[in-house]
Amino acid sequence: MNVRSSIKASGKHKITIPTLQSAIKILSRSDKFRLVQFILCELAEEESSSLLENGREYPIWSPYNAHDAAGILLKELDRNRVYEK
Repeated sequence: MNVRSSIKASGKHKITIPTLQSAIKILSRSDKFRLVQFILCELAEEESSSLLENGREYPIWSPYNAHDAAGILLKELDRNRVYEK
């Protein structure tokens, strides 16, 4: 059982920030990096759960076959080249 699953399994506990800071100070450097990774994963999971649903497909725009967009971009580039001369 890793740290993440053991924290989730134990439920939510109220820990004060000073107590948490004291506990973090005694951790090894590698454990501190693992803690940061855990916190970032938790934040990303919370963020994505509000934005995306698991198992659902979402369309992603691709520049391939976007000929109209390419034409507009070329016109803008040409127009800016005239002003640079």
